[in-house]
Amino acid sequence: MEKKYSELGELREKAPKLFGVPTGTKLDNMFWKIEFEGKPIKKPLGGLPHLSVINLTGIPDSGKSLLAEQFALHQASEGYKVLFVTVESPANFLYTSLRAKSRYLNLDFDEISKNIVVIDASENAELREDPRALMDTMAYAIKEKRTNNVVIDSITGLYEHKEMMARQIVRQFFNFLKKWRQTAILVSQKRSAQGADTAEAAGGLAVAHIVDGSIVMDKKLIESKWEMSTYRLPIGSVLRTIRIDGCRLTGHDTRTWVFDITEGGTIEIISPLEEYIKRGDRNGSD
Repeated sequence: MEKKYSELGELREKAPKLFGVPTGTKLDNMFWKIEFEGKPIKKPLGGLPHLSVINLTGIPDSGKSLLAEQFALHQASEGYKVLFVTVESPANFLYTSLRAKSRYLNLDFDEISKNIVVIDASENAELREDPRALMDTMAYAIKEKRTNNVVIDSITGLYEHKEMMARQIVRQFFNFLKKWRQTAILVSQKRSAQGADTAEAAGGLAVAHIVDGSIVMDKKLIESKWEMSTYRLPIGSVLRTIRIDGCRLTGHDTRTWVFDITEGGTIEIISPLEEYIKRGDRNGSD
């Protein structure tokens, strides 16, 4: 009979090393690890946990795709291969967006373009509707191009109209990414419904329950004098926030942080929300 268990010590050689995969944003300092130098010392991890599968979620136009693209650009600029699965926007539009952002960030797009591999599922019904077909295509690209990172934008687009299968579909991709040893960002659309037993909510809950961690992005429209006074922003403007909602692989900052979307369409994390309110400015600090 095949052995279906392991003693904990037998897993030592298979255990992944804990280090950060940089995003090029202040998120890199918001994950940490504990090292022992006579006493426990908390040190920044330097990025997303290596080989983690991170759920990047939020309401529409909260900056999810921008952050995912910035992560891909930063990794590619450092010489690491990225597989970008675009489910929402056609690949030619993704090219335009990445080129513009790379120029704004003063990165070498010619070199970056060699390190980003794109699978366009936006206009291919088979890849969107059949998880096995998409994973076979991804496996071929990962093997041939030796990628280190994967972005799927969005995972929600892979279970449209079949929300009750969301957990099964997300689990398949989670296991696939673990098997192929990829650090991954899954962009997911936050649902408006709050009932956990509804079909609409099922898709939103599926990702967070399965992945290694979640990052929540949000935006708030300033609509009252109280909000204008509290956030020191004019009525009609938008306050954008980002928060690590959880991560089972390593320690992390649980505070809500304020961020801006720059003129170049990149993410600039400013400061924790409570410090932002106390200072009443937009300069931020680490």
